[in-house]
Amino acid sequence: MSAPVLEVTTQVAAAVDAPETAWGDRFAERTRRVTSSAIRELLKLTERPDVISFAGGLPAPEVFPLEQIQAAARRVLEDDGAKALQYSTTEGDPGLRELLVRHMERYGIRVGIENILITTGAQQALDLIAKLLLNPGDRVGMEAPTYLGAIQAFSAFEAQFLTVSMDDDGMRLDELEAVLRSGPKFLYVLPNFQNPSGVTLSLARRRRLVELAAHYGVPLVEDDPYGQLRYEGEHLPPLVVLDAEYHGCAQGERSLHGDVIYLGTLSKTLAPGLRIGYIVAPAEVIRRAVQLKQSADLHSSTLTQRIAAETARGGFLDRHVRLIRAVYGARRDAMLEACGRHFPPGVHWTHPQGGLFLWATLPAGVDTTELLKDALAQNVAFVPGAPFFPRGGGQNTMRLNFSHATPALIEEGIRRLGAVLARRLGS
Repeated sequence: MSAPVLEVTTQVAAAVDAPETAWGDRFAERTRRVTSSAIRELLKLTERPDVISFAGGLPAPEVFPLEQIQAAARRVLEDDGAKALQYSTTEGDPGLRELLVRHMERYGIRVGIENILITTGAQQALDLIAKLLLNPGDRVGMEAPTYLGAIQAFSAFEAQFLTVSMDDDGMRLDELEAVLRSGPKFLYVLPNFQNPSGVTLSLARRRRLVELAAHYGVPLVEDDPYGQLRYEGEHLPPLVVLDAEYHGCAQGERSLHGDVIYLGTLSKTLAPGLRIGYIVAPAEVIRRAVQLKQSADLHSSTLTQRIAAETARGGFLDRHVRLIRAVYGARRDAMLEACGRHFPPGVHWTHPQGGLFLWATLPAGVDTTELLKDALAQNVAFVPGAPFFPRGGGQNTMRLNFSHATPALIEEGIRRLGAVLARRLGS
């Protein structure tokens, strides 16, 4: 192994498994369940310009609406700068919440601003959901694999995990009922272009999921950061909409008549640095979440909320999403085509209809954590799949991000990775 690669892998291990000092005995017991994100530590170490990284879930900076955000910031500061720099309400800026109400209605989600809480990124939304619903030892149902940030958020509040495996149509419902009978506090689901797998839950399974969850009285937490980023196929209704239909919500009525909490974000459609996420839930849930958020940070940034609302108004958000779809769709196509050319027999990968990721599965017995060392020696990076499985497994899987690299870099990076795979598999 070359010295640079040895240094990278050693630093990742040190960051994740750093020894405790005398402070270790002073930390709360629950912190023993909390670990560093292997992904975020890896990202720090793959920022060298010579590394082609498929490791992050990063939007492409070239599609950030820089000029529009600059102009919006100028208008906000010139027109209402004193209020934009002042403390504000915990629920969030009314103008931004009203914009989100209008925007979500285009996807069938009908709510009022009293049903929306603005959070500091969708990650804070997950943290608030955990604080709100979980007691130590409570069970949480989730897909396997699933979003690593959710595993971290729920682990911090001492959750136990029940998992349902996936296929090309999403969560396998033949396994779901056993999980629901086990009495989870809620079921966490990413129906659209799931992170990490890129898989979309089919319409038939969405309907059945809603029926089963209602039958067993298990709430659903629907995380939808990528739902607007569809590159092929037809839009599928969110679980929160299907749940409203199941509970007899008439056309045009509010969507929140059942047991679904919906999470969204502007990180994938405007810019992640704005750190704007949101919880959509019945007013009772929002009131309690507001109390918890007050103890955390009082409210999310007034200034960035005002800037986001000013940037997105007048239909700009819809137009910008169309641009993102075009750029990312081309990059997804480039990665799928490159995988077809360069990956050896025995490697299988998903065909995401949208989102930011595809998921590759290698033959049993191949450990992608070990494989990463060989890949880094060729200056290409990915995320090993094991951390996305809350109950273990997935050693022969990997996540590949296609949104951040240009088609040319995708071609070269997949070529390098394919050569690494061929050597490891003896192809």
